[in-house]
Amino acid sequence: MSTHTIENPRIVSRDEWLAARKKLLAKEKQLTRQRDAVAAERRELPWVRVEKNYVFDSPSGKKTLAELFDGRSQLIVYHFMFGPDWKEGCPSCSFNMDHTDGALVHLAQRDVSFAAVSRATMSKIEAFKKRLGWKFNWVSSNGTEFNYDYQASFTPEQLAKGKVEYNFDQMEFPSAEAPGISVFYKDKDGNIFHTYSAYARGTESTINTYNYLDYVPKGRDEDSLPFTMAWLRHHDRYETGYLADADRPYWPAQAAQS
Repeated sequence: MSTHTIENPRIVSRDEWLAARKKLLAKEKQLTRQRDAVAAERRELPWVRVEKNYVFDSPSGKKTLAELFDGRSQLIVYHFMFGPDWKEGCPSCSFNMDHTDGALVHLAQRDVSFAAVSRATMSKIEAFKKRLGWKFNWVSSNGTEFNYDYQASFTPEQLAKGKVEYNFDQMEFPSAEAPGISVFYKDKDGNIFHTYSAYARGTESTINTYNYLDYVPKGRDEDSLPFTMAWLRHHDRYETGYLADADRPYWPAQAAQS
């Protein structure tokens, strides 16, 4: 492991830098090829037919899961942490969604629709969405089993056991709501299939700010924080650092009062 730090950078000639850069480039190319291979394997996963008829609240009334496809065959759902009793959505999920609106028109060209899903009521979702200036489709699964079925929400009984099923394992989790991405396909006969889900850092590749931070000398600069995303605020709250939820239901308990 290199001892190079921001406080003590290793200063070299341009030729030495170029040699080191080319050595790293070989590893970057290897990682790119590996990522392509994993993506191909992801597309080869078997599918599970969706048997339940999920119905969501939307700004224009009730919408079935099929209707969220909006005439396309592929649907990406982002499980946005926003509980029914929360005053605002999770800052980390908000961070992710800040990168979403610009992608929607391009996703549509590749036969992909997008929807965020939360258990908060539609009135709370609409107010929060308006406040942060987002345009993406966002619906409420309040009163349905959708979030629970896709391991993005946990009942009090599940939490009381100490561990819940999340990210395909049994683990402790600090909140009744969890982030994730689930992907669905609808065939010509209207059958819907669940093709993929990712949780925790599995959703990180959609956060382009992190991709940029990985380029710079300080990187993500999170090592000294109580948890990795403790620095995050909603994009309209960085100046004040204000968070509406006094109990911070989206933060790890040990860091909630820090």
